[in-house]
Amino acid sequence: MDSNSTLKLRLDKWLWQARFFKSRSQATDAAAGGLVHVNGERVKAAREIRIGDCLNITRDESRIEVIVLALPQRRGPASEARLCYEETAASVQLRARHREQQRYAAPAPASKPGKHERRALRNLKGF
Repeated sequence: MDSNSTLKLRLDKWLWQARFFKSRSQATDAAAGGLVHVNGERVKAAREIRIGDCLNITRDESRIEVIVLALPQRRGPASEARLCYEETAASVQLRARHREQQRYAAPAPASKPGKHERRALRNLKGF
């Protein structure tokens, strides 16, 4: 290839190699479901991405905004995968705020429910 601007890789393959998804089919499904946007556009899994593209990835309840820094040759360890992208500052702050909200949302129970509490829960649910 001539230069870095002509290097390109399929979106689903990049997401898998950069370890955002455990399998390539999960990455394909996420792109098809509209959970991945490239430069603000909803795209298909076959979309070719280049260095410098901005990706918005939604996984579970979290959103991650990253900039593509490299196109990996293989799915290597996580330390190699982190070198392929840079998370934006706004995304880091948003995820930290979301993590704090989740931490204070529902306190963990002190212990498992006992016999009487389980019976009350079953009656409440109508079983």
